Amino acid sequence: MADTLNYITPAGMKAMIEAHRALFEVERPKIVEIVSWAAGNGDRSENGDYIYGRKRLREIDRELTRISKRLKNARVVDPAKQPDKARVFFGATVTVADEDDRQRTVTIVGEDETDTPRGHISWRAPLAIALKGAGVGDLRTVRLPSGLQELEIVSIAYPTASCVISDSRSLL
Repeated sequence: MADTLNYITPAGMKAMIEAHRALFEVERPKIVEIVSWAAGNGDRSENGDYIYGRKRLREIDRELTRISKRLKNARVVDPAKQPDKARVFFGATVTVADEDDRQRTVTIVGEDETDTPRGHISWRAPLAIALKGAGVGDLRTVRLPSGLQELEIVSIAYPTASCVISDSRSLL
């Protein structure tokens, strides 16, 4: 998975860059300072600040490595520039209705941007795969944990403008 493309929206890319910067430029230096201070206090075997600080540094470094790999393989796809806004593709906000006419709205985003409570689903999710290429009024069957479900596409929307992102390569 590390070598596969990481499709992401401009907003998602901006959020990942900001998360990397916050860890690298703010949180990590604070923890390094605490660990240095704690190390100077003598016996490290029972020094909670030192033990916790070293553990937290390892967690931060793992997360920095993960984010760096994801940024390296990122391919920004701007949904605002989608040429066919009448069909469902990456970045679309889609409202679907089930057989009982219950509606649900989802936005198809990158794997690092998923937030199910907000309706942001991965482009690799079964629902997103089933909706890909559909137009308003089309029926699609999707296999969900609850079983097969037929959905009708009620509406499709794309953002009208994209956010500006800075160069992510400077972080790598």
